[in-house]
Formats: sequence, structure tokens, C-alpha cells
Amino acid sequence: MTSLPFQLCNNHYNVHNFQCIGKRLTSIAALVSLSLSFPVTAEQVSLMLAKSLPSDQLNAVHYSDDAQIHDNFTIADYLVSEKLDGIRAYWNGNQLLTKTGNIIHAPNWFYANFPSIPLDGELWIERGQFQALTRTVLDSSPNHEAWQRVNYMVFDLPHNTAPFEQRYRQLQALIDQQRDHNHRPIKHLQWVEHKSLDNLAILMQWLDIVSSHDGEGLMLHHKSNNYTAGRTEHLLKLKNHQDAEAIIIGYEEGNGKYQGMMGAVWVKTSTNDTFKIGSGFNDQQRQSPPAIGSTIQYRYNGYTDRGIPRFARFVRIRNTPDS
Repeated sequence: MTSLPFQLCNNHYNVHNFQCIGKRLTSIAALVSLSLSFPVTAEQVSLMLAKSLPSDQLNAVHYSDDAQIHDNFTIADYLVSEKLDGIRAYWNGNQLLTKTGNIIHAPNWFYANFPSIPLDGELWIERGQFQALTRTVLDSSPNHEAWQRVNYMVFDLPHNTAPFEQRYRQLQALIDQQRDHNHRPIKHLQWVEHKSLDNLAILMQWLDIVSSHDGEGLMLHHKSNNYTAGRTEHLLKLKNHQDAEAIIIGYEEGNGKYQGMMGAVWVKTSTNDTFKIGSGFNDQQRQSPPAIGSTIQYRYNGYTDRGIPRFARFVRIRNTPDS
């Protein structure tokens, strides 16, 4: 395990301009403190979840994500869409819920003319606007002006028993039929476009284009897949990188243009691996770094020989499991 640059979180400890005050906050304590701030769960939500498809293994006959997924991968068997960097949202016919079942306090006008059947989708503004989206969507007092920017991007019909290829066509027709109180199409209610591809080269070109424009990646949904709750091998997410979470346990001061600011954070993962992350932060975040004990999401590309995430960079603070 990597040695830390300074003692962490004794009762009062100064490291240059950074302070670590109070008792050491363990991973469990951090999770408990965060969980106390979550809103009350409205109902149990059972959503279909994707498995990861490593981008460097597409040419292999076998690939896995904790378990074998397919013996033979044929891209023509899938409908492909962009993976939106938004907040998962389930419409139960009456209200919007997060993936953990918490009520999303959207303005009444936002969902007033939604269909009465359940929908599965993503609340989304545009690429690179996740933090603004989080502030808007997870606010218990809806900001009507901020919600004007939000779209509900629907990609499935959870209670429809047809295979996905048929569900997708039915979803398109359903969304296109919806009208607001002035009998106009609902601009913020949209279906997510899916495409059928012929070969892996086109898939990888699309992935590169999305990634180069700050997109998350791609989703691959098997055409014959039925909607089932839980993680399934017939719904795959494809990225040029990997994502994970860790808890901040310390800081390291920067050098050069970052002198007097945070240069890197030391983090601890759920498997007790400790390492530092120094890239991905803007100047404001370096001047006022995320608090000790906060959970962050980071992005990386594989592992070093010592099992440490390679090229780890900060993405965002994870305020709740719904963000």
C-alpha cells in the first residue's frame, strides 16, 4: 500500500493551507453520514441495469464483467444509443422517481402531460452539464427556470412484454403522440435514438466521436431482450474509460501555478486501496477542495502492475446515490 504524505485527520492537523479537523472519518462513517441526508424512499423501483463491455476486448470471442456475457458477440443483434450523462428517472404513471425510489420534485408542468404508463429514462440537459442537472433535479424545491433546461430522455417501457426492438418502435410512437395543453409536442419529453450497426469498426468510430465531445459512451441493447429487473447481459455499456468511486482521506498541496492550492487528493476505495488523484479539478475546486470524507467519482484507464487505477482523474462529487 502507498504511504501517505502526512498524517490524516488527527483531532486538529494543519497541512499548509489545508485543515483536517475532527475525528478520522472512515468509509463506513462517511456512507452513514451521507445516508442520513437522503430523502425518504417513495417506493421500490426495479430497473434493468447494464453490464460493462470493455472497449479493448471487442475483438475477443469471450469477454466478461464479473461473469461471462456472451460466447459470440454480433453487433447486428443490438440497437445502439449514446450513453447520456444524466440522472436515471422512472416515471410510474404519476410521478418521477430516482433509481433508488426517491421522489423527484419536478414542477407540475414538467410531467403534467406525460403518458399514464411507466417509462424508463434519463433526466438530461446536455453533455458536460451534469453538475447543473444534479443541483436542479435533486432540489426538493423545484427551480422552474432551471427545469426549463431539463429533458426527460426515455429509452424503455418497463411494463411492456415485447422484445426490445418492438418496444423501441412502440416507445417512439407513444412519445410522438404526447401533446401539451396547447396540443403541441412536448419538447422536453423525447425518446433516445437507437441505431442498428453493421460492424464493430463503425461502433468504435462512434464511441471515439462521442468520447471526443465529452460524451459518456454508448449503450448496446439486444434486440430480442425482454425488460427484466437487475443487471443483465443483454444490456451493455461501452466506454473508452472506466469509472469508480472513492472517499477523500487527505490533501496534497500543489506546486507551480497551483502553489497555495490543492494539488491532489488522497483517496481510499472500498477495497482499501489508497492513491492520489491530481487531475480533473478546476481552479475553483483546487481553492476549495471537496471535503474530507466526501465521496467522489473518478475515471481511469486500466490498472498499474501494483493494482492502482491508471491515469485516475476527478469527475465529480457524489452527493447521493441518485446523483
